[in-house]
Amino acid sequence: MLFICYPKCGTCRKARKYLEEHGIPFQERLIHEEPPTVKELRTWQKKSGLPLRKFFNTSGKLYKELNLKDRLKTMSEDEMFELLASDGMLVKRPILTDQEKVLVGFDEAAYSTLK
Repeated sequence: MLFICYPKCGTCRKARKYLEEHGIPFQERLIHEEPPTVKELRTWQKKSGLPLRKFFNTSGKLYKELNLKDRLKTMSEDEMFELLASDGMLVKRPILTDQEKVLVGFDEAAYSTLK
């Protein structure tokens, strides 16, 4: 499993703690140091079954500074993918992915289905 996170994020810390306490092995990737690529984001979005907007960190400072709440309404999907790939801090986290599934954010019920 690949665990994409930001170490100062409280939600990421909760998710990491859950994985560790339940013995779920993972590799950690710091989103601010190695932001996801457009290709990765497209793959993850497809695997997750979530709308692309769910990949935006709507509570983040950068999201608010860029007024994305309003701007996303008029952006194409390609523009949104490019924007997400431009700065890891725009991406909702943590992201947990393997060959079959992608989990965005931390939901204990969803994490409980992991082996």
